[in-house]
Amino acid sequence: MISSRPLWLTLAPVMFLALWSAGYAVAKVGLQYSEPMTLLALRFGLVVIIMAIAFVIMRPPLPNKPMDWVHLAVVGFLIQSVYFGLCYIAFRAGVAAGTVALLMSLQPILVALLAPSWTGENIGWRRWTGLCMGLLGTAIVIAARSAIEPPTILGFACTALALLGITAGSLWEKRFGLNHHPITANLVGYAAGLIGIVPAMLLLETMQVNWTWEFSIALSYLVIGNSVIAFGLLLAMIRAGDVSRVSALFFLVPPLAALLAWLLLGEIMPPIAWIGMIVAAFGVYLATRNIAQAKV
Repeated sequence: MISSRPLWLTLAPVMFLALWSAGYAVAKVGLQYSEPMTLLALRFGLVVIIMAIAFVIMRPPLPNKPMDWVHLAVVGFLIQSVYFGLCYIAFRAGVAAGTVALLMSLQPILVALLAPSWTGENIGWRRWTGLCMGLLGTAIVIAARSAIEPPTILGFACTALALLGITAGSLWEKRFGLNHHPITANLVGYAAGLIGIVPAMLLLETMQVNWTWEFSIALSYLVIGNSVIAFGLLLAMIRAGDVSRVSALFFLVPPLAALLAWLLLGEIMPPIAWIGMIVAAFGVYLATRNIAQAKV
């Protein structure tokens, strides 16, 4: 029997991961021509405009309660302002794209370990083992990269805080999130993120941008590829019940991000670092495998 499932939906998990993984290296390209908060302000501002146009056309329902607006704004601030803002500062401070992606890949494990205190869910040995392997692999990568490019305290501090930001945002969404229309949720979330980073931009940056074609392409990719197309693919997979495929392949993000950073930026990962990537990737897979299956 021939399946009526469209080819693009079958390929959607891989397409989503490719778009998401490339965002790390592309962001570092954009930061060669703009300061971190300025780049984010341009990105978020353009996404808000796109989402506002989609909102006017589609007219999705609005949250019913005032606290629903607050919850959407808090998640948007934690993920857009804290997570992306600190990641971009870490990039600017010299942390490799693959290293940041590797640390961020630990987020679903941290959420799984912390969420039981809210939900009473059993943790299990797989998640603890996966976290230990993820941390071990990350330590190997950081040590190997340090031989090529000495780490900066600011860069790794920002990366760690960014991980806490996206973990807190995920936990907040898990605890208070409702099934709001994605257009509404993203419009509020990106608007909150934009409001959150503007004060830092005004106080700390010159807001000057070198408008080269490389920067224009990078910004366009971050807006269209990461924030619009990737989001659309994720929405389609949610509706098709394929979110588990993204979770199952999530462990591939760090090595793919590192490979793309090598191609675009010349960031070298020593052989021992790739071993660390494999160790960490297996840890993430081990810890999130049952989570993915539970979401189906």
